[in-house]
Amino acid sequence: MRNYHSVLILKPDLDEDQVDQSVEKITSIINKFGGSILKLDKWGKKRLAYRIKKNKFGYYLNVYHTCEQGRVLDLEKGYQLYEQIIKYLVIRLEERDIVRVMDKDKESAAESAKDSAAEENRSEETVAAGEPDKS
Repeated sequence: MRNYHSVLILKPDLDEDQVDQSVEKITSIINKFGGSILKLDKWGKKRLAYRIKKNKFGYYLNVYHTCEQGRVLDLEKGYQLYEQIIKYLVIRLEERDIVRVMDKDKESAAESAKDSAAEENRSEETVAAGEPDKS
């Protein structure tokens, strides 16, 4: 199994429920060809650099996944046949790249936990000092 990174642009007129349904469909497409999703990021609706199939906007999905080596062309064909996807890009990743992405995700989660704990401590210190809470 090799690691891959797929950037998918969905039609811009989808609401959140339809995006979630599309994510489930994309997950099933990846699973169908012997892969599994490692990480999925929803980037949201963004303006496109140029029109794609008469669309000025698109909903971006960033998917890190595995796939069997010889089935990538079949995966791309599955992306082409799914009508909600207006553009896609599949990139093969080296092991160090996927480790870096996963470590970066862990670091950002740890930083956000530290930041929220530090903010909570500051607000407790402010209340303890007799100053009004600014929140």
